[in-house]
Amino acid sequence: MKKSNLLQMNNVGIVVESLDSAISFFTEIGLKLEGRAMVEGEWAGRVTGLGNQSVEIAMMITPDGHSRLELSRFITPSIISDHRTAPVNSLGYLRTMFTVDNIDELVSRLIKHGAQLVGEVVQYEDVYRLCYIRSREGLLVGLAEQLGNKSATDIVENS
Repeated sequence: MKKSNLLQMNNVGIVVESLDSAISFFTEIGLKLEGRAMVEGEWAGRVTGLGNQSVEIAMMITPDGHSRLELSRFITPSIISDHRTAPVNSLGYLRTMFTVDNIDELVSRLIKHGAQLVGEVVQYEDVYRLCYIRSREGLLVGLAEQLGNKSATDIVENS
């Protein structure tokens, strides 16, 4: 039997309270709405283990076309827990990180749309300026502006 090999990462899923608000937030960062749809019925519940479900989804794509966020708003079954206010050292998924240009201008725009800077914009060596920002809905997102020719991969490989 042939061993299965990873081909690519398809998307990261994020459950949201307001699909319109989340689409607006990620559009402001620079993602584009690829499409919206309803996912419902018994077949979908067999995948998620939730039984009969009704979920409105929006697929957001990065400008390079390689990465996607699947935003989901559950209609049924209802939401049973909320991790949005968990501190960054909590177990589980933490955040999504985007490489951006002009981090200060983007943070300023996002704050005007109701986002909050979690800590502050900091510089890591001569490589990145970084920050965490929380959307109006509470989603945690990392932003990184690359400064020089080094990347995070270079730093990890040379450690």
